[in-house]
Amino acid sequence: MNISNAVEIAAIGMFFLGFFGLISSRNIIKSVICIVMLETSVVMFFLSIGAHAGFMPPIAEHLDGYILVADPLPSALMITAIVIGLSVTAINITMLMTLLRKYRTSDWNAVKEAVGLENLKGDEDEAC
Repeated sequence: MNISNAVEIAAIGMFFLGFFGLISSRNIIKSVICIVMLETSVVMFFLSIGAHAGFMPPIAEHLDGYILVADPLPSALMITAIVIGLSVTAINITMLMTLLRKYRTSDWNAVKEAVGLENLKGDEDEAC
């Protein structure tokens, strides 16, 4: 087993750990952390697929005499995925801060109940 296979296996394990944490967590902060784990594991997996020992980067000056050239597409796509992941994390943290200010809790169930009570109160106001 070479290092690339070990990184791929670790990335798959990290993905499923983050997915399990996302499904089983009642805490919003832990959910945000699990989403970041999912994003990181996907980037790690695709970069490990694109990295192979002995491959040279596709720079025009160094291509003479080398047959094994690395594919630059996974790296370019993962740069985009990292930027999107940072944006998603920033939006998640912004929504978390808003929920914490409004409901004073980071528990999904407590927020769900509070929103349900607000909706019930709003329906009663409309009926009057």
